[in-house]
Amino acid sequence: MQAVLMAPGVKDKKVLAFKRGKGKDADAGVTALIRDIVAGGARSAFHVFDLAKVVDLHRGWRRALPDVRPCYAVKCNPDGAMLAALAALGAGFDCASRAEIEAVLALGVRPATIVYANPCKPEAHLEYAAEVGVNLTTYDSEEEVAKVRRCHPRCELLLRIKAPDSGDAKVDLGLKYGANPDEVLPLLRAAQREGVAVAGVSFHVGSGASRADVYRGAIEAARAAFDAAAALGMPPMRVLDIGGGFMAGRTFDEAAAVINRALERHFGDIPCVEVIGEPGRYFAETAFTLAARVIGKRTRGELREYWIDDGLYGSLNCILMDHYVPRPRPLAAAAAGEDTTATTHASTVFGPTCDSLDTVVTGYQLPEMSVGDWLVFDDMGAYTTAAGSNFNGFATSAIKIHLAYSS
Repeated sequence: MQAVLMAPGVKDKKVLAFKRGKGKDADAGVTALIRDIVAGGARSAFHVFDLAKVVDLHRGWRRALPDVRPCYAVKCNPDGAMLAALAALGAGFDCASRAEIEAVLALGVRPATIVYANPCKPEAHLEYAAEVGVNLTTYDSEEEVAKVRRCHPRCELLLRIKAPDSGDAKVDLGLKYGANPDEVLPLLRAAQREGVAVAGVSFHVGSGASRADVYRGAIEAARAAFDAAAALGMPPMRVLDIGGGFMAGRTFDEAAAVINRALERHFGDIPCVEVIGEPGRYFAETAFTLAARVIGKRTRGELREYWIDDGLYGSLNCILMDHYVPRPRPLAAAAAGEDTTATTHASTVFGPTCDSLDTVVTGYQLPEMSVGDWLVFDDMGAYTTAAGSNFNGFATSAIKIHLAYSS
């Protein structure tokens, strides 16, 4: 934890300490901290980022997947403190653009720990990668091989293959990326013909996949690609990238067990292979909590309608873009001796913009609230602020992030 607190991007900022709740009261600690922030004069939406959760999650990753180096997917949440914390913990990084590479390099991260994990890159971004020494990237088309040969001939390639259909992933990346089985050999030949080295294979089972067995088939397919390259007389591959899509908790433990068994079975005979992963959601999702202020109210019979100062064009875009299911809870605590089974009302919560699409929940049971009250949203770190906008003049970047660490 000390290394994280002293990391660039963290050490010069105020970091709040709080006691973490346990069991049924797991949210009590961060809730108390949010109350303190509100009592200190906060008047607009803000996030609390618990750095200690990132430390705990990194420890959990290393324990469950000791032979897989995590390379954080920057696109999930590019907050500078998040990047700094993971850099201090020794993680690598999955970057998809020049801006993401620049953000990571600014922290003193070595270019060799960065994977340019975008199978279709703008030429100018690829040329920048060549300038700064980011020399590993993904591809899944012959056209990309030619582009790499032209813009960054020293770059090594990872052949991105399509993972078996997971069926339940929140975001099925196979719709956009990944070589089909019958395309693997032609793509290897294309790299061989162009004289561009292929360092290994990558895949991604989809973001938020909950079926752990999908990794088994993907790792088996990756080994088949390794063998195909060897049959072509290509230099031995040395990198296997098992992608991301991991979610913290029970599903991660299940996935790790499947991955470890599959790696032993299909890659146990070639121990020189470096295995990396691209976790994003795993590290970011549960580390952030959003507090949004009620800025408007309307009563229509038994229906209550509220407006808050964050919404679908802000960090709550994850409702549309990432299948987030909001379960807002009022920040207000019951006073001593007060009945905690207060009447609730079917409530609609709107975001602040003038678009009627900007609706956070409908028919959601909430107690009576007033303008100036607060709603708290948990697990708000993955694909939230990263994809927000400035629509209608409400800037996502204006939502403050309070750094904290729990103990």
